[in-house]
Amino acid sequence: MEHVEYLNDYLVHVKLEQKDIYILGTAHVSKESVKQVRECIEDIRPDSVCVELCQSRFDSIFNEKKWKDMDIVKVVKENKAFYLLMQLMLSSFYKKIGDKLGVQPGSDMIEGVRAAQDIGAEVVLADRDVNITLKRVWGYLSFFKKMKLIWLIFGGIFSSEEITEKDIEKLKQRDQLQIALEEVAKHLPEVKERLIDERDIYLAEKIKSAPGKKIVAVVGAGHVKGILENLSKNHDLSNLVRVPPKSKIAQAIKWAIPILILGLLVMGFVKGGRQFSIESLSIWFGINGTLSALGAALALAHPITILSAFLAAPITSLNPMIAAGWVAGLVQAWIRKPKVADIEKLPEEILSFKGFLTNPVTKILLVVALSNLGSAIGTFLAGSLIASKLFT
Repeated sequence: MEHVEYLNDYLVHVKLEQKDIYILGTAHVSKESVKQVRECIEDIRPDSVCVELCQSRFDSIFNEKKWKDMDIVKVVKENKAFYLLMQLMLSSFYKKIGDKLGVQPGSDMIEGVRAAQDIGAEVVLADRDVNITLKRVWGYLSFFKKMKLIWLIFGGIFSSEEITEKDIEKLKQRDQLQIALEEVAKHLPEVKERLIDERDIYLAEKIKSAPGKKIVAVVGAGHVKGILENLSKNHDLSNLVRVPPKSKIAQAIKWAIPILILGLLVMGFVKGGRQFSIESLSIWFGINGTLSALGAALALAHPITILSAFLAAPITSLNPMIAAGWVAGLVQAWIRKPKVADIEKLPEEILSFKGFLTNPVTKILLVVALSNLGSAIGTFLAGSLIASKLFT
């Protein structure tokens, strides 16, 4: 970089070859940030405005029909239920803060798009697709860290701690933000790497390749430092948009578990005879089915859905190509398919634990997730108990 100048607490000017790049760091739920975005773009009048949005998030904000056209059955069949649930949980977290401050989450980015359109500047969607980000975050976490991440997100959504506008504005101070990210890194460094560091690189590449000689980039304050560090470097973005492949070990385990269970049942029949086989099957169906049904029940699913989880889990656990949660989720969707009105209520109802459980859309997603979790635990417990009885 030829020149870096901090114009004020939130705006940095970078001279990069023949381009003047202005990086505006915002707080995503701050009225003051929205005002600063408009003033900055109108004063600088850039050729391009880069915003921290991907096409998916842009469509969800500016295309109101996207939610209405959502096919929840297709989401479950394509195994996207969990990622949609994660997006809704994260949206809920931001909306909860925004409602307390009286500003819509992402208003800074919305204002950036509108201000760019008002002056005739080109809008560049500079962020990585949110679905790829979530898959990369999730794909590199261990099972226990995945559970920890879900717990942290749920805790953030339903926390009763009051958040003031002053607290949000403090995030714009670099030292405060750095401390916050260091705390995240202590507990879940993989999340910070995929959620922040990789996107810093992606944003930097998109910003410096934006058309025109004068560019304004509207990004969350947490990305400013990382973007500045990467602007003068060249990166291959293809590595950052690759969904992590399932490890060979995970694939082997996926098939090994049902083979092992079937092997235990056959051994039990040979060694212990008919009575032992009946006891083993009772353990398998009883524990696996019960825990999967319990997961569906925790999601307040319909009784028929709970029954379907109970019946499906012992069978689907022996078939790696299908999961008990998918069956239970599809049954729940068949019994109570979400209406347009249910989808329209999502932004408000996901703000509370009660709303999460009662809205038909999130109920289906929770049924899928919790039924699968129950079945996974049931597989481990039932298999362990059968093995214990067989070898003792």
